[in-house]
Amino acid sequence: MKIGIPYLGRELELEVPDANLLALVEPNEVQALADPAAAVREAVARPIDSRPFSEFLEGAQKVLVIVNDATRPTPTPTFLDALGDQLEARGARFLVATGAHRGPTEDEYRQILGRHYDRFRRKIEAHDCRDEASLVDLGSTRNGTPILLNRALMEADRIIATGSVEPHYFAGYTGGRKAFLPGVAGFRTVEANHRLALDPRARALGLDDNPVSQDMEDALRLVPGKVFSVMAVLDKHQRLAGCHAGDIRASFATAVEQANRIFAVRMKSQADIVISVARHPMDIDLYQAQKAIDNGGFATADGGILILVASCRDGIGDKAYIELLGSASKPLEVMEKIAAGYRLGYHKAAKIAEVAARASIRAISELDAATLKKAFIEKREDLSQAFAEAFAEKGKGAEVAILLDGTVTVPLIDRKG
Repeated sequence: MKIGIPYLGRELELEVPDANLLALVEPNEVQALADPAAAVREAVARPIDSRPFSEFLEGAQKVLVIVNDATRPTPTPTFLDALGDQLEARGARFLVATGAHRGPTEDEYRQILGRHYDRFRRKIEAHDCRDEASLVDLGSTRNGTPILLNRALMEADRIIATGSVEPHYFAGYTGGRKAFLPGVAGFRTVEANHRLALDPRARALGLDDNPVSQDMEDALRLVPGKVFSVMAVLDKHQRLAGCHAGDIRASFATAVEQANRIFAVRMKSQADIVISVARHPMDIDLYQAQKAIDNGGFATADGGILILVASCRDGIGDKAYIELLGSASKPLEVMEKIAAGYRLGYHKAAKIAEVAARASIRAISELDAATLKKAFIEKREDLSQAFAEAFAEKGKGAEVAILLDGTVTVPLIDRKG
């Protein structure tokens, strides 16, 4: 079977023997919305557990819109196609929820807002988690995480939280409460919250007992302003499949229900060889593409081979996790070093090390071999050659699985290999 693997705007052709293909894993097929902007207008006019959007804005003096940065596929331009006129009339300001990421470049601002960038460019700024003067201390969560959030939240009398809802490897799901933590939280808050990712309950699709998600819920309760949520669920082609608006908790819950039907995909068993793809925009760097390693790891049998396909066009992202991985001689040593002292990004190293401890990781990437080697990943230049090599190692009976959207597709395994 010939399969097109997306990479840097083109497709890499891969041929897998039909008899060996255990699973071609991608989000489940759903019907995309024919008129996305109309669907958004309908969702905000008939919101969940909330007044309609137009009524929510009545009497507003300071409107703040939280939008995702360029590492997420959130259809912010579509939201603005539907809501831009009302927001402009209210003099709304925009805050990019960067979390601990860097601020957007000019090109990324245009990606985030699309054709609306020129319209709102003087009204948008990026959150800076290290700017202490821009933060307000609101106490702490049940887990002891200090809550510092952007001061703009305190100054706004109406807050519109936008986002997209898809599986997240340690927060359970993106979207909803994540707009605030880590979206517009201080560095100390993000670092303490992400340390909880080391807890085994911090996992994809897990919410109720997940300490990372609990922190996010606790932070949300401390936001004083009135909040209206607009959350997207995308299909496997990153087209709008659903828009859930209104009360931030209720709209998030309904979005999660839909997202589960799309992104949780059953496999009858783990595979000997797994190819996991980080699609645009999640291929921006290794920090983001790691999610494809995590989900790919679920599908990979112990002793198997995981081939990551991720351009990492912007490099590695945060450096702390690479420095930690590079300082260890073997994956299990990474966990020992984390136990001796945690820094933001170390959770990322832990997740990579967990997979590398039981499987061989290779990568098709723009990153150089030396950088990948620090992360216990072997660079390969050609996907077909990398697959042929893996096939020769695992034998003619090797079972193969391909995750065409590995950063958001979570394999549910009936039987572990």
